[in-house]
Amino acid sequence: MSRDSNYDHHISIFSPQGRLYQMEYAFKAASSASGLTGIALRGSDTAVVVTQRKVPDRLIVPDSVSHVFNITPKIGVLATGMIADCHSAVQRMRYEAADFEFKYGYAIPPSVLAKRMADLAQVNTQSASMRPLACVLLIVGVDEESGPTVLKVDPAGHYLPFKGTASGAKEQEATNFLEKRVERIESYTFEETVRTAIVCLGSVLGSDFRGNEIEVACVQGKEGRFRCLTEEEIEEHLNAIADDADA
Repeated sequence: MSRDSNYDHHISIFSPQGRLYQMEYAFKAASSASGLTGIALRGSDTAVVVTQRKVPDRLIVPDSVSHVFNITPKIGVLATGMIADCHSAVQRMRYEAADFEFKYGYAIPPSVLAKRMADLAQVNTQSASMRPLACVLLIVGVDEESGPTVLKVDPAGHYLPFKGTASGAKEQEATNFLEKRVERIESYTFEETVRTAIVCLGSVLGSDFRGNEIEVACVQGKEGRFRCLTEEEIEEHLNAIADDADA
């Protein structure tokens, strides 16, 4: 038995190399549990999230399967990982957002919500009686000062704003795709932002989609609201992508 195997029984015990093995296992579970890949992208006046829609059982009502959730009218989240943990995180986000607005009289900014969720996640790394949630949160929302924003919160409680980021099974491949376009991302229009995110997902998965096989949600402008695109709107973007590829 490896000497290091003695250090993965509790989340609060460091190995001699300074590693927390249980946290590494949590990251692995968050990236592989759902088998999904999520993309988040921020253009000039738009923030978009895109992911696959996988229905695990033919008997399940398809509309009930989603990894994209509404938190407030102007904030939404794409949660990838173990679906039960995702639902728990979303429930807590809604509570924190409602509690903030009740206390202070105005809607919670996306960055404050991300920091709060990161703080809660970090507490779970300190006690052997807790376990971290095996989910990664890609938060998109409207900040009253800076407009649409994208933030990422991981199981260890680390959070940062991004121009573009990814989570899930093909996170590294998607990140490489977005890095090649990092100079242009911030100047993208709404249509370019949505289509780049869809193209990125299709590229890393190596497949084409129909409108009912992906979920797309966005916020647009400083007064925009978080909303999921309809199947017909997604089809329009897919057709435009196909036309651009043929041109």
